[in-house]
Amino acid sequence: MGKKKQITVGAQEKKKEVQVMDMSVNTKKPNKMIKKAAKIRGTSYKKARLETIKKTSYNVKDAVKLLKKIVYEKFATPVELHINVQSIGLRGEVTLPHGTGKSLKVLLFDDSVEKEIKAGTISFDILIARPDDMKRLVPFARLLGPKGLMPSPKKGTVSDTPEKALKKFQKGAVHYKTEAKAPIMHQVVGLASFEEKQLIENITAFIHAVEIKNIRKAFVCTAMSPSLILDLSSIA
Repeated sequence: MGKKKQITVGAQEKKKEVQVMDMSVNTKKPNKMIKKAAKIRGTSYKKARLETIKKTSYNVKDAVKLLKKIVYEKFATPVELHINVQSIGLRGEVTLPHGTGKSLKVLLFDDSVEKEIKAGTISFDILIARPDDMKRLVPFARLLGPKGLMPSPKKGTVSDTPEKALKKFQKGAVHYKTEAKAPIMHQVVGLASFEEKQLIENITAFIHAVEIKNIRKAFVCTAMSPSLILDLSSIA
């Protein structure tokens, strides 16, 4: 019988063989269907929703009347206006005739307020400052900035006539602007407990400030109610 020959494989051939074997392994993971949990709505919301599907859009008077009818929250719920506008960066100021329903503490920056801020106490919702005061406020930018409390000329809270600005904000002046990355703005225009006339006048004032030509769609709702599309042609 002849002798068996032992065949040796070179290092390079072994390497190639290993590479081929590695590449043949299926590393793909099977696709998994991710099911999103359905949002469960309460009975009160469903009843309210049935009332809102009768029309695709509402004139401002009918919208406010229906909104007050379908409110089911047991707390002083705010009425919200959500607006899709033409472009990002739209901003401005408007004084709502009847305010937002929220009591805001507006202070004028002085030595006593500075001491409070240094002590870490913030007892105001809006701070008014003079241009000359801004140097003293710079050290508090990291504290006030993230809370939206840092005075700014764009917000109208830095003024050469601070007493006038103080009265303006006490009367219900609000600053509005779009989201940073979307042409959308949100504004509280009162409470559901307001009279219909008060809500209508607040909504009308805000729409006029933004200007109808800049608006694509406007919705009104409460924090927990279905939203109602406003017929902008009904805004007098």
